[in-house]
Amino acid sequence: MLQRVVVRITIEGASEEFERKLLDLLAEHRDELAISVDTAWDVDRAMLFLNTLNEDARLFVRLVVDSDGHREAAVLREVFPGGLRGPTVALAYALKRGVKHGWWPEGTEAPLTVIYGGGPRDGWRQASAYEMSGEHLPAFRAALAHYDTTTPRPTWDEEAPSALAVHSSWAADADVPRVLYDDPPAAANLPHRGAS
Repeated sequence: MLQRVVVRITIEGASEEFERKLLDLLAEHRDELAISVDTAWDVDRAMLFLNTLNEDARLFVRLVVDSDGHREAAVLREVFPGGLRGPTVALAYALKRGVKHGWWPEGTEAPLTVIYGGGPRDGWRQASAYEMSGEHLPAFRAALAHYDTTTPRPTWDEEAPSALAVHSSWAADADVPRVLYDDPPAAANLPHRGAS
C-alpha cells in the first residue's frame, strides 16, 4: 500500500556538515520521494514583493488587484502617461530580486501577466490588458490592505541637506575631514619631473 506523507521542511542557519548529511539522505531515498517546491503566492511573499516596488509599480499592482485581477492597458496608460515600461520592468526586477534573495523559489510565476492584442502575424503587439490570477488575488488583497494600514513615511518638504555640511551633532569647531577645499589651490602641489 502506497502512503503519501507531506512534510514541509524549513532549515535556516544549518552547518555545511548538516546540509551534506541531509542531501546524502535525500539522495539515498530519492526513488521513494517526490520533491516539489512551493511557488504559490501567499500574503508574506506578496508583502515582500510589494515592499520592494517603487510607488508607480505598487500602484500598477493595486489597480489590477482593485479591478478583480483584470485591467485594460488603455486605462493604465491614462494613469501612467510616461508609458507602462517603467512599472512593468520594476515588477520583473522585483520577481528576480526575490529569487536572488531566497524570498521565493526559482520558478515562481509573475503575479501579473500581460495580455497582448492583435494576431500572431501582426509582429509587434501592444499590451491590451494586465491580469492577476484568481489564485493570487486573495494574497495580494491582504498584502495591500496590510500595506495601507502601516504608517507611511512622512513626505520630505524641505531641501535636502548638503552632503558636505558638518553634521548638526558635531561641534562647530570639530576637526571634520572635508571632501572639498573651501578655497582650492590654483595648481596641484606636485613636484615637477626632474625636480629633486
